Amino acid sequence: MLGPLASLKVLDFSTLLPGPFASLLLADMGAEVLRIESPTRMDLLRVLPPHDQGVSASHAYLNRNKRSLALDLKQPEALEVIKQLLQDYDIVLEQFRPGVMERLGLGYEALKAINPKLIYVSITGYGQTGPYKDRAGHDINYLALAGLASYTGRAESGPLPLGMQVADVAGGSLHGVIGLLAAVIARQQTGLGQHLDVSMTDCAFSLNAMAGAGYLACGEEPGREDQMLNGGSFYDYYRSRDGRWLSVGSLEPAFMKQLCTALGLEELAALGLSPQPAQQKKLKDALKTEFEKHDFAELCALFAELDACVEPVLSLGEAIRHPQLKAREVVTDVPRGDGTSQAQMACPLKFSDGLPEPRHIGAELGQHTDQVLRELGFDAERIAGLRRAKVIL
Repeated sequence: MLGPLASLKVLDFSTLLPGPFASLLLADMGAEVLRIESPTRMDLLRVLPPHDQGVSASHAYLNRNKRSLALDLKQPEALEVIKQLLQDYDIVLEQFRPGVMERLGLGYEALKAINPKLIYVSITGYGQTGPYKDRAGHDINYLALAGLASYTGRAESGPLPLGMQVADVAGGSLHGVIGLLAAVIARQQTGLGQHLDVSMTDCAFSLNAMAGAGYLACGEEPGREDQMLNGGSFYDYYRSRDGRWLSVGSLEPAFMKQLCTALGLEELAALGLSPQPAQQKKLKDALKTEFEKHDFAELCALFAELDACVEPVLSLGEAIRHPQLKAREVVTDVPRGDGTSQAQMACPLKFSDGLPEPRHIGAELGQHTDQVLRELGFDAERIAGLRRAKVIL
C-alpha cells in the first residue's frame, strides 16, 4: 500500500519538533521524506531522554519512515547535491530563522529557479517579516505573545505551563501541513509552486477562536477563570476523595441533569447555563463537595453508566489501556531494523483505504547517505571523495 501522499517527495531541513511532526504526518500518509541533516550540528532531539536501547524515544517516533542524508550545507559541494535532488524532490520544509537558507544559497528564489514547481514551507516562531522575525523563542513565548496564556490558568496562580506544545504542533506543524497540501492542490491547477510562510505565533493567535472573536467584535477581554470554558463556570476538573481528578463538561441541560441527579444535586441542575457568576460558584462549590465524598474508582464506575460528559483524568499509561483508545488502535509497532520493534503512537488519521505500515523508526544520522547519492548517480569513488572532504558523514 502506497498511501494517499505517495506522489509527494519532501526534502526536510527541520529539527526538533514543529517541522519533524509535520513531516511525520506526511511520511505516515505515504510521502517520501528525506531529512537533510548537519553532520556537525546534531539535532538535539537525538539526545532528548528517555532513551530506548540508546535511542531517543522522541526522535525514533518523530522521524519514523524518513531517510537521513548527512550533508554539510556550508560546503559548495553540498549545494550541488541539493540541486540534483531538486530534479526529483519538489517540496522543501525548513525551520531556520529567516535569512539562514538564503545565506546557504538555498532560499526560495534560488531553488525556485531550479524547479518552478517547488513548494517551499518555512516554519518559524514569528514569521519571515516583522520586528520579531529574527528573535529567538519557544512554545511558551509564542503562546504568551499570542494572548492565549492571558486567559489560561488560575486567577490566583497565573498561567500554566502546558504539558504539550500547542504553538509548535497545533500552530507550526498542523498549519504547515494544511498549507503545504493546499499548495499542492494549487500546483495541480497552475503547474507552479509557491513559498509558504508559517509563523507559529500567528497560527497560535488564530487558535484564540471564540475568545478572539469576542474581543474583536465586542471588545470583551477574556481573563483567567472568567469564561464559560476556562474555569469561570462549573466546566472544570474536580478532585476525588483519594486525590484523583475527573473532568466535567456537562454543558447541555440533558447532561447537567444526569450529573446532578447522580450526585444528589437535582435542585441545582438549572444553574448549569446561568450567566450569573454567583450561581456558577454555587453549583461549582456543590460539585466540589460531592466529588470529594467519593473515591476515584467509585466515581468512574458511576459515570461510566451515564452519558453526562464526565470522564476521568487518565495518566498516559491508563489512556493507552483505555478500551476506546485500544479500539481505535492509537498505538502501533514500528520496526527498529534489527528484527525487533518499538511501540509508538500511530498516525491518528483513519482512511477507508488504509495507510502503509510503518517502515522503520527514526534513522541514524546519515544512515541513507550512500543510498541517496547512488540514486543520484554518484559512484563509489565520488562518494568517498565527498566523505574525505567532510561534505558528508
